[in-house]
Amino acid sequence: MTRIINEESIKQYSKPSRYPDAVVPNLQLWIKKPGQMYWIYRFKTPTGRKETSLGAYPKVSLNKARELAIVANNQIDEGINPISKRKAIKQASQLRNKAPNFQEFAKAYIQKRKPEWSNPKHADQWLNTLSKHAFPVIGQMDLQDIETKHILKILNPIWETTTNTAARLRGRLERILASAYVHGYRTEMNPALWKGHLIEALTSPNKISPVKHHNALPYNELPSFIKELRECYGSSALALEFTILNANRTSEVLLAKRNEIEGVVWTIPGERMKCRKEHRVPLCNRSLEILEIVKSWDPNSEYLFSNKGKHLSGMAMLMSLRRLRTNLTVHGFRSSFRDWVSEETNHSPEVAEMALAHVVGNKVEAAYRRGDLFERRKILMQDWENYCLEK
Repeated sequence: MTRIINEESIKQYSKPSRYPDAVVPNLQLWIKKPGQMYWIYRFKTPTGRKETSLGAYPKVSLNKARELAIVANNQIDEGINPISKRKAIKQASQLRNKAPNFQEFAKAYIQKRKPEWSNPKHADQWLNTLSKHAFPVIGQMDLQDIETKHILKILNPIWETTTNTAARLRGRLERILASAYVHGYRTEMNPALWKGHLIEALTSPNKISPVKHHNALPYNELPSFIKELRECYGSSALALEFTILNANRTSEVLLAKRNEIEGVVWTIPGERMKCRKEHRVPLCNRSLEILEIVKSWDPNSEYLFSNKGKHLSGMAMLMSLRRLRTNLTVHGFRSSFRDWVSEETNHSPEVAEMALAHVVGNKVEAAYRRGDLFERRKILMQDWENYCLEK
């Protein structure tokens, strides 16, 4: 029997039963036994009737129970299951109580990913950009509480002034928050997501800041540059020459170890390569000569290029380069090499791309290619050395 329940009538109920409220639909007072009363919210779903407790009386008053039931009725009207909603709220509350804040989680994420990055500077770059731009805004926030407005507060001030930095920062925020979701610290959508989300709030980076390539020396100036470089003394200058002759990335050379050399082949482990795949480098005469020189300078080191047993710093080669050319980057010599192959040789683009350790072709093509064109690359790199040294 549906009846209007009030505080006075509740005190008169003693018979164990359920008493539906006539004021708010789906609300019932359940008297389990004298002195034990509970508010029950009972509703229909496509799979049958469901019910959930709204709390014990008198801890939860009649007015409070009606408020909760009204909220639940509104949720049903919106197609929301009140039980699922309450579980989600409870879960979020539990997450806030045990989850690290964003700064703590981000630092742990960087440490975990650090071994995966071929360039050791990446961890510092991640931490520096987060510390400068993100931590002041969301560093102490619960992961669950971070919303789109917070991400925009981080990105808006730098999006059009330092676009490349801002775009990289957005990607880092997206990955960290995605990890937080995977670990159960978030239940909502990723507020740093670009496609279908921030793309509607921020201008495309490509339209603000065109892609800038690394400054490269025109390949026809390489022979004269190598002559200047060979007049410089020290491991850094030799490391730079070695890097140019083998078209390597900076980190591949700086972290290279002597046990990676076997005969005239240098095998770089996959964990140090950008493509995460082992890369074999055919070493020509001048490269082998350079390795003999630096080994005699630091005979007990495990690294190819070192100082007192420690590998050269990340800035070593760049500083040697700046003594000769202030407007170039070490990475730019890879572009010089690629331009030379295209404009001055008959070597195939495929061989050149493999020499640069680029991923060649699509996934289907890669699946059928088993070799690394090593013999053809030996010929290419010998031609490149001959060109650089004007042989």
